[in-house]
Amino acid sequence: MLGIIINTKSGKKAYLRQRYYLFNLLKKRGEDYTYRITRYAGHATELARELAEKNGIRKFLVLGGDGTISETVNGLMAAKIPDRENLQFGFMPRGTGNDYGRFWGLTKNHRQSLARFFEGTPQPVDIGCVEFYRNGEQHKHYFINSVGFGVDARTCAYTSVLKYYVGSHSINYFFSFIFALTHHKSKLATLRTDQGLELEKPLFTMNIGNGPFSGGGIRQNPDADPRDGIFHAMFVTTPTFGQVLKAVPHVFDGKLTELPFIHTYTAQEVQLDSPEIDPQSGQHENNFSFEADGIMVDACGPLRITCEKHALQIVC
Repeated sequence: MLGIIINTKSGKKAYLRQRYYLFNLLKKRGEDYTYRITRYAGHATELARELAEKNGIRKFLVLGGDGTISETVNGLMAAKIPDRENLQFGFMPRGTGNDYGRFWGLTKNHRQSLARFFEGTPQPVDIGCVEFYRNGEQHKHYFINSVGFGVDARTCAYTSVLKYYVGSHSINYFFSFIFALTHHKSKLATLRTDQGLELEKPLFTMNIGNGPFSGGGIRQNPDADPRDGIFHAMFVTTPTFGQVLKAVPHVFDGKLTELPFIHTYTAQEVQLDSPEIDPQSGQHENNFSFEADGIMVDACGPLRITCEKHALQIVC
């Protein structure tokens, strides 16, 4: 049986037409399916886990944006089942950014996306995992595309505010990015990777990529591939105003990493923490809120980010 998870709020103007086409196609194909509609943030995670655990479903189709796909994957990765290697997922992009779909060559053409899903061959794909603390308890959050800190996270937070007031528009991310660049302050961080990189520097922004795109087409890690079992990452310490001006024209052309003040690395595991002490409380200041696939997560370090190689199968 096929499990379908639908976010009606993503691309809602075209929803009725797309839904009619999908259900008509399912009828013609004689597909056995069940579907669920998300009602709130995080609901797709609950639905995917329930369908996998209680309904025994192993193949999923997601109608939604990057966030809905990411939530679904979080549910699949958290599902307590003995055969996770058999889980398959595909998607019909319905969001604003479509960063994960860009890598796979999927657009908002719903006919093309569905044809790719029903006719495609499953292939293994990597899933990122962030282990962090909140209120003294350890948690995990999975991501399909990228995880960002510093300016990346603040940009996501500003985008969410703009989305609330003016709706979902790809230009929102660009304006939020510019505002974050001019208002964010670096934080001293310690970074270690399984590839031998060790540093302690002010962290202005960092993006760890499982895929090459983020923020509606920004290519922060142009060489990232969600099939190769390794992250491609970039980080920037406190930049000068001149460096910021040099970076802005290259946010979409894939040449950001060619700038000398942008540092890059590869890793299968990254550990992130901060040695800073809060001057008011005298306690270790290790708040590291981050964005994962455009979803904001409040977190405290130390953080461990790992690449779960070939954790699931994608059909597209």
